[in-house]
Amino acid sequence: MYCAAPIAPGVRVAEPPRRTGRGDGAELTLDPSAIAANTRFLAARATRLMAVVKADGFGHGAAEAAAAALGAGATSLGVTSVEEALVLRAAGFRVPILSWLNPVDGAFEEALRAHVSLAVPGCAHLTSVVRAASRTRRTARIHLQLDTGMGRDGAEPEAWPELCRRARQAEADGLAEVVGVMSHLGCAETPGDPCTDRALDLFRTAVSTAAEAGLRPRRRHLAATSATLTDSRTRFDLARVGAGLFGIDPTGTTRLRPALTLTAPVVAVRAVPAGAGAGYGHSWSAERRTHLALLPVGYADGLPRSASARAEVLLGGRRCRIAGRISMDQVIVDTGDRPAVPGETATVFGPGDRGEPTVREWARWSGTLEHEIMTGLGARLRRSVRRQAVAA
Repeated sequence: MYCAAPIAPGVRVAEPPRRTGRGDGAELTLDPSAIAANTRFLAARATRLMAVVKADGFGHGAAEAAAAALGAGATSLGVTSVEEALVLRAAGFRVPILSWLNPVDGAFEEALRAHVSLAVPGCAHLTSVVRAASRTRRTARIHLQLDTGMGRDGAEPEAWPELCRRARQAEADGLAEVVGVMSHLGCAETPGDPCTDRALDLFRTAVSTAAEAGLRPRRRHLAATSATLTDSRTRFDLARVGAGLFGIDPTGTTRLRPALTLTAPVVAVRAVPAGAGAGYGHSWSAERRTHLALLPVGYADGLPRSASARAEVLLGGRRCRIAGRISMDQVIVDTGDRPAVPGETATVFGPGDRGEPTVREWARWSGTLEHEIMTGLGARLRRSVRRQAVAA
């Protein structure tokens, strides 16, 4: 049973802005109870759970996603930029928030004034954060960040001892408190991949090096969604989970519940003879007499054009394939012998409970990730929130 989660005590959630791009057109509906159910499932597998709500909550709305996750067992929030963290503070969230991807001249003074913790991937960043702490007369709460093999953010292993030494000096000066050591896994979506073993060895060594430098971080965190689901060795004191909150399991081992449903009304219908073309370039033509329905949703709303001629929608209780190319604002659907009715609602994607396509299917049709579909959903989509509980 998936039950609606209560809002975390003391949290004021700002209502998301009503987006009015097209009147009664395509609508994106969020089910917070799905986020809550996924959070409970994941929190049961972690000592502590940080809800990662970057990229506007993976396209779901950061405030709504954060409230659902905190009410269901998450204890802190994670984002990339300071700007994302400040949006959450403005929405009323008072739990710990960590920002981990900022330029060396980032808005660190603003972050410290808002009690936002900062990831520090190297000595240059540490210098900037300590300078901000001195100017604001606030102690910076920092998480030292190690690169364990992705070649992205984080200190390289050979630079780690010096970073730890300087961080310990910043603590002695009263300008910083090292509350965490963190990294990220590059191959966790493939359980048993040897690169995870190598990353674990590097991470454990880094934790020991930090301790030898006199640091006593309370949070060691390495696992994201995939490792939280499949590898207990990686969970340490905290798991940072983003994709899993929203129903994505990159490992393909667990059934999580999608939280978004995209619908669009039929705006026009027509019967066409065999051989009739449709859409740009007439890349589709009717093999027989059929009926077409027009939906006011397209790639400007986040439907990948690469899914043209493969993707389907649920209309009239049946799967119907998109005919021809997805346009910026519209798609054509082949409804076969049964004509649609103007005003009838098509489900573009949803949880899959009623036979509708899922985001996972759209990702497969497009040759991409579910993450990209979700985060690419357009700003002009009308958005609403489903408040009732949803049965499994």
